[in-house]
Amino acid sequence: MKRINLILPLLWVALTGYSQSSWIRVNQVGYLEDDVKMAVWISKGNEAIREFQVINPVTGEVAFTGSDIRNTGKQPAFESSARLNFTALKTPGTYIVKAGEVESVPFRIGNDVYAGAAEIPLMYMRQQRCGYNPFLKDSCHVHDAISVGDPDGKRNGLYFNTTGGWHDASDYLQYVATSANAVYQMLFAYSRYPGSFGDRYDANGIEGANGIPDILDEAKWGLDWLVKMNPDSNTYFNQLADDRDHVGFTLPNQQKVDYGWGPGKERPVYFVSPKPQGLFNYKNRSTGMASTLGKYASSFSLGSQLLAAYYPGFSDTLAQKAGEAYRKGVENPGVSQTAPGGAPYFYEEDNWADDMQLAAVEMYRSSGQREYLEQAVDYGRLEPVTPWMGADSARHYQWYPFVNLANYHLAVQNSDLRAQKEFIRNMKTGLQRVKERAEGNAFLNGIPFIWCSNNLTVGFITQCRLYHEITGDDSFLEIETAMRDWLLGCNPWGTSMIVGYPEQGDTPTDPHSAFTHLRRMPVTGGIVDGPIYHSIFSSLRGIYLANEDEYADFQSDDVVYHDDYADYSTNEPTMDGTASLTYYLGYLSARAKQPQKVAGGIVRGDTSEKKLSLVFTGHEFADGAKTIQRVLKKNNIKGSFFLTGDFYRKYPALARNLQKDGHYLAPHSNKHLLYADWQNRDSTLISRPEFEKDLNDNYRTMGKIGLKIESPRYFIPPYEWYNQDISDWAEAMGVQIVNFTPGTTSNADYTTPDMKNYLSSETIYNRILTYEDEHSLNGFLLLIHIGTDPKRTDKLYNRLDDLIRELKKRGYEFKSINTLLKD
Repeated sequence: MKRINLILPLLWVALTGYSQSSWIRVNQVGYLEDDVKMAVWISKGNEAIREFQVINPVTGEVAFTGSDIRNTGKQPAFESSARLNFTALKTPGTYIVKAGEVESVPFRIGNDVYAGAAEIPLMYMRQQRCGYNPFLKDSCHVHDAISVGDPDGKRNGLYFNTTGGWHDASDYLQYVATSANAVYQMLFAYSRYPGSFGDRYDANGIEGANGIPDILDEAKWGLDWLVKMNPDSNTYFNQLADDRDHVGFTLPNQQKVDYGWGPGKERPVYFVSPKPQGLFNYKNRSTGMASTLGKYASSFSLGSQLLAAYYPGFSDTLAQKAGEAYRKGVENPGVSQTAPGGAPYFYEEDNWADDMQLAAVEMYRSSGQREYLEQAVDYGRLEPVTPWMGADSARHYQWYPFVNLANYHLAVQNSDLRAQKEFIRNMKTGLQRVKERAEGNAFLNGIPFIWCSNNLTVGFITQCRLYHEITGDDSFLEIETAMRDWLLGCNPWGTSMIVGYPEQGDTPTDPHSAFTHLRRMPVTGGIVDGPIYHSIFSSLRGIYLANEDEYADFQSDDVVYHDDYADYSTNEPTMDGTASLTYYLGYLSARAKQPQKVAGGIVRGDTSEKKLSLVFTGHEFADGAKTIQRVLKKNNIKGSFFLTGDFYRKYPALARNLQKDGHYLAPHSNKHLLYADWQNRDSTLISRPEFEKDLNDNYRTMGKIGLKIESPRYFIPPYEWYNQDISDWAEAMGVQIVNFTPGTTSNADYTTPDMKNYLSSETIYNRILTYEDEHSLNGFLLLIHIGTDPKRTDKLYNRLDDLIRELKKRGYEFKSINTLLKD
């Protein structure tokens, strides 16, 4: 557990001897502006709250007072609880929630709060690599492997080169079931949100771009291993190593387990088998091969599609192998479970139709052959809803994968509309079952607390998001955000379940990991198993707590979670669960890249990167033009100028010179009319024909003085004031309204000393930098006027060079508005 630095509350506790009995839990990362926003209050006492506040922790200002409180009563470990609704608060900023004397940890509201989040799981995936490990800068398990478990008994004892892939968790076993699912999840995430994933590492996981998105590099690492595990059309392996691996913590490059071929030498690789397997006291319950072969086929097929542009030969190989694996899966229905060793634990997967359904879908998507679509529908009808959804319990990985992405694909295809509706219903049915099970739970958690419950939670929010994107149905938005928030701190223990995320939050610091326990190396980005039924925890072999339980106040006879390395049931990061996060975090990261709008006008670009645009407006005055032009040229920056028709007619040579320098020029209206009422913004002051004439006249003037009309067409309305009507009318003309990003008061550089709202240039300059310190200027449209009234002798444009140099020092790049919004 990583404690957040809250000095004053802790000092007060120390001085008074106060023993806390109530807590407020929030999503420690934060909330999107239009999210359903809930905090959860929990208490050991039998009490209720009637009001709460959301407060700026720096200024003490109350930003929101709420009375929308849903008392949820007694919960495991607590006598009282309530859900506190502050959805109406949409203003970006940092806040705490306070009820009585109880305060939450700080959190943020803003569409940029998840900027870069999609990259976080990839940090853990790179650390899990087998063969060459970029985290260790060393190699491990380079002698793998010797074949065992051939169902026909003819090919045991042969060497196959199966080095590579990922270690499954904090032990170093490797499974096709989880690895193929991890590959598919990452490929799917990239297919949905390609812009969320950057290129900062090469194919070996070493820092440095290679022209390929990092998530595709990571998926290919897994695919390379799957190809080795499928050396020919008759050979499919299922598992590498077994629980003889569990001889104690060691780093993978130092492991010296002896499987009978010498310490640190070859490990066993198990065939996919339709027969029960196990070399020692325990055997699995395998019945077929389709569960594993379906996973091979779906990951090969999607990999072939997405990697074709980068590795065309490899793509062809994957396509061939996808077809071979699918056909063999059709011939061998049933499950091929993982093999136990000296302990009775294995992945007890009991379903296989979902794997073949996804494989058939991908074969259809890659080939367009309708027979595959029909087969996908048939397989889907064997298991309409993933069985864990709504269940109270399940065996370990009994219903796997935890989300059936084939249902999504069938719900969005348009070749069979009847099937489309059917699988939309199936998606909804599963969500509804979990929602009904969550009734009465303060955290809206309807997930069964079985081993790896966090992985089920990730699967659930993935299905929620996909269902909402397909249908627009808001029925599951609250539970979707509640379960996202659960993973990020809004849970009884008040901890994020992702190691190191958020960086300054309460996250697992003592996970079941040799990296951390032996070397204090963080396993950042890994999602831990998560809470588990107390009955399961107490029945597991070799489990104990090595340290005092800092979460003792929050444990119950129902469910437990421990930030303790000795608890492998709740605090071990898992590779496949982490890979499954990439879709949802990709979605959240994409929200940071979407332009922010007010009344239909774009007021901010991508907030995930340190890029901004300098925009200049002008109507009467041009006294700053030469200074601005000189400073921009000196600093090699392209600005964006929005000027009225009157300005263009008065200063045509200036405008042409600006465009000659490569700056973006656009309209600011023809006659600088006021479009909307200052007090009642929805009240439009001009008619549509008047607006169209005003804007067209501005464009005509630009053309007459020899300016090129640039594309895309952006327009800052006069007075930087407009409403939705104006945005809609402009859009109908092929023009997108843009406006300055609020917050810095840079737009007040027009004020004169006789005005009540006058701000000096020094004040504005300092406010810009203060805003950058407290928030960021990522994606900003920073507005400065090209000229101001002579009564203002203190000109902000005279500080432009200082401002540019300071922001460059802070790592910012300056882009013209057309480049900023395109990127």
